[in-house]
Amino acid sequence: MIKDRIERAETYYEISENLKKGFEWIKNNDLLNMPDGRYEIDENNYANIQSYDTKENAPFEAHRKYIDIQYMINGEERCGIADYKFCSVKEAYNDDKDIEFLNCEKSNYYQVLKNGEFLVFFPHDAHQPALYSGNKQFVKKVIVKVLA
Repeated sequence: MIKDRIERAETYYEISENLKKGFEWIKNNDLLNMPDGRYEIDENNYANIQSYDTKENAPFEAHRKYIDIQYMINGEERCGIADYKFCSVKEAYNDDKDIEFLNCEKSNYYQVLKNGEFLVFFPHDAHQPALYSGNKQFVKKVIVKVLA
């Protein structure tokens, strides 16, 4: 897992070309004014812009094919993070959606994601997004899916 501000995204470009493309897409689009929906970046990468109310609880999830770049456009949320190997399967892996839901008895820690910040989740990172941080609020976030 990586947490940083979008201004420092170049620091992580050498991890993979797909990660670099994902960060560049975030930086080169007016995300605040783009409607919710799916946006194709290229044949390996895409983005989902979402607006929603944060919640008290959410399931842990993990992915196998894609790395998530979760970038907060507007608002604030809390996200639980756990090592995948310490979780058990709650809902079996769906290959078409590249997601499985997990029971993680204890999150290793929580991160708060604020405007202009991103979290990168690799396949070994179980994560519990969309939790409220203090109070429930309406947020706008983009999740860029980059091929691992």
